[in-house]
Amino acid sequence: MKKTTQRPRKLRTLLAATAAGTAALITVVGCSSTGGAPRDTGDGGAGVGSAGTKRLTIAMVTHQQPGDTFWDLIRKGAEMAAKKDNVTLRYSNDPQAPNQANLVQAAIDSKVDGIALTLSTPNAFQAVVQNAQKAGIPVSAFNAGYNDYARMGIQQYFGQDETTAGVAVGERLAKEGAKKAICIIQQQGQVQLESRCAGVRTGLAGGTVENLNVNGEDMTDVQSKVNAKLQQDPSIDTVVALGAPFALTATKAVESAGAKPRIVTFDTNAALVGAIQNGKVAWAVDQQPYLQGYLAIDSLWLQIINGNTIGGGQAVFTGPAFIDKTNVDKVAELAKGGTR
Repeated sequence: MKKTTQRPRKLRTLLAATAAGTAALITVVGCSSTGGAPRDTGDGGAGVGSAGTKRLTIAMVTHQQPGDTFWDLIRKGAEMAAKKDNVTLRYSNDPQAPNQANLVQAAIDSKVDGIALTLSTPNAFQAVVQNAQKAGIPVSAFNAGYNDYARMGIQQYFGQDETTAGVAVGERLAKEGAKKAICIIQQQGQVQLESRCAGVRTGLAGGTVENLNVNGEDMTDVQSKVNAKLQQDPSIDTVVALGAPFALTATKAVESAGAKPRIVTFDTNAALVGAIQNGKVAWAVDQQPYLQGYLAIDSLWLQIINGNTIGGGQAVFTGPAFIDKTNVDKVAELAKGGTR
């Protein structure tokens, strides 16, 4: 796959200015999305006033799998921005790329003012992104598609360099003495997940990393495949999950297999914070999904209302950052107040 040659900068000052008034970068919420048809959620974010600008409608279309609470954090950030910006937010999702592309086309046909989308399978979205651009509808990308958004003509991207994040994970594991790891991929073929595991493999110099494909929509499948792999190969000392629900399921697989590998993960939720506290999960890499959702919507509002773009065509990083024993108690305390 062709990769852009751009080298993004960490625009910390810009992030702080854009997200002013939202000290909560990650908000843990209890609800989960059911997917399907778009739902208007323009009133999220209690205590936040609306901008004195015209009412806009912005569609957010993601590759969320059913039951993956990571996306609740994305939506909470998007809802906060929508509330502030006087935006009607239409959220929809489908884990299958062709279906997600159809949702994007439906948003175009309904004449929304802007579209925020994830590019988990970039080539599937080339045509609909071009359709949006021809219709004069601005598009922002976030979470997935770091290597491809620019070549598709999208001006704004919010997320992390998944390869860089993966390398950071691998390097930390190497320092901790890991030698053999499995990397659980819950949606086979999705570029951001493959990049994470590839990065871990690069970072774990001198060790080995094997990808383990599972059905992320079936936790029984996840648990059974991890269990079987651990029983088959007792030399595995590390399980790398690519999402909090899969890390939590991996803890059950480890217990049932009678194995003792460390479990680490990308991304968090409230239950994962507890698992770090009790030692079942060693640590997590956080890409700040609340911030991704917030910026994906707020950037479109700024572009539509005032002609602004964020990042100068380069990606704006929202991670990675580590959550471990040294800071998890602070994260847990913030979670109780509904701000992480």
